[in-house]
Amino acid sequence: MSTNISTTTEAGVTVRAGRPSKSPTRMALERFMYNKMAIASSVILLLIVIMSLAAPLLTHQSPTVQDLAHTDAPPGNGHLLGTDTSGMDLFARDLYGGRIDLLIGFMDMLIVMVISMVLGGVAGYYGGWVDSVVMRVCDFMFNFPFLLLIIILSAILNSTSVWVLIGVIGLTAWPGMTRLIRGLFLNLRDSEFVLASKMAGAGPMRIIFRHMIPSVMGTLVVQATFLFAGLIASEAALAVIGFGVTPPTPSWGDVLSNAMGYFQLATEPYAWVPPAALITITILCINFIGDGLRDAFDPSFQV
Repeated sequence: MSTNISTTTEAGVTVRAGRPSKSPTRMALERFMYNKMAIASSVILLLIVIMSLAAPLLTHQSPTVQDLAHTDAPPGNGHLLGTDTSGMDLFARDLYGGRIDLLIGFMDMLIVMVISMVLGGVAGYYGGWVDSVVMRVCDFMFNFPFLLLIIILSAILNSTSVWVLIGVIGLTAWPGMTRLIRGLFLNLRDSEFVLASKMAGAGPMRIIFRHMIPSVMGTLVVQATFLFAGLIASEAALAVIGFGVTPPTPSWGDVLSNAMGYFQLATEPYAWVPPAALITITILCINFIGDGLRDAFDPSFQV
């Protein structure tokens, strides 16, 4: 049955109205749903998140309690994936470790996005000396010895807690995103809706946060997903080289770091394959979701 509606004007001209146009949100959702890899990745990532949050329901073992009678043991004796060199259950540490990695990645993503939107937005909106100051600070942070800061804080605090690591990564990882947002705002500040807002008497902060940021929100969401994946990889890399969260706090990077010896790599795949697979799968899923969001926010993409 046709959905077209015919109307006749006073001049006798028949006008045929087509189907009602879809909302931008619905079209974006349809474009995202068209990307089967993004949908599958969303399901897998959701399962990983649920598995990490429901860790107490999936194992009765504690990730921090040592079984000194079964150190560096193969699967068995109540340990599904065996134990590490300290006697801690590997399966429990893999499950609970997801909480730490996902928490660090998510919290640092929020910190970086907030700092970048404020500094990048101000630099792009005002330009001039404000832009120069912000960009010089970015240049300094690009060359800041991030690893040295981790080492100094570890020595001062005698440990690297989860929140210390979140703070250090979040406060040093924002320059790249700030440059991106600054470039987007430079392109927007002379647009018609910004000029109209200025003529209507809107202040700079209102224009930035109520008009300009929503205009680039699609790009920011996509970049935030890729940033999320990169931050999880950063935590794992820091743990592997010995500057991650202080044991016995479990994280995927820490579990992988403890299994990097030649003997473990050669003879104990159950110790290093699960954390390596979880890190890889999580990062891939987030990147595929980012690809799906990029298609969803691209008006030129046709389903």
